[in-house]
Amino acid sequence: MDVRDWENKLHSEGFRTTYVWQDGPNAFYPDHTHSTVTAHIILEGEMTVTSEGKTQTFTAGDRFDVPAHTLHSARMGPQGCRYLIGEK
Repeated sequence: MDVRDWENKLHSEGFRTTYVWQDGPNAFYPDHTHSTVTAHIILEGEMTVTSEGKTQTFTAGDRFDVPAHTLHSARMGPQGCRYLIGEK
């Protein structure tokens, strides 16, 4: 799916806000939470997320959602990461 298809899918699931974000190589977000449910669709590169004691790497085409108020951290891969975010 392309970005527009993903955006349409997220909107149909109730995600009101969608936007594309990009981080450079090895960018790191330490433990944090969001006040809303967030969906992340990897468009290019990779992101490794640690949440609830589990660490998983996501690559282009993968989707993962983070429930509101869930503590998690994220590290981008060596090529950085470009991804679509949905918030509801």
